Amino acid sequence: MTAHRLSLSLLAETFAICRCDAGAPIPGWATAGEHWSITRTPDELSVVCPQIHVPDDVSCEGGWRCLRVAGTLDFALTGILASLAMPLAQVGISIVALSTYATDYLLIKEHNLARAIAVLSESGHQIQS
Repeated sequence: MTAHRLSLSLLAETFAICRCDAGAPIPGWATAGEHWSITRTPDELSVVCPQIHVPDDVSCEGGWRCLRVAGTLDFALTGILASLAMPLAQVGISIVALSTYATDYLLIKEHNLARAIAVLSESGHQIQS
């Protein structure tokens, strides 16, 4: 596996990961803000969005911070997420990964953020906050 040294930037928002019923329409609050992601499966409608927009009656887990891999990633690259996830897994920090056409995002619980940044930096990655 190729060892990737990546530049990451910390997004300002605190995020929530929400679960809605599988057949639910996409709620308006889910698309508020600059960064959000929606995935529908036969079992659920999953929403990742800024925590501030989530109504109190929605099933969710809040307190997630997000690191974005800088630049555009080529689809032929391998091991990008592994180069980020492995050092964190080795110290017991769990992540939720999101991928887009252009890049990858890591969601890390806010209480683990400082330690995660330190671990990623020690692994050769650069983090800009």
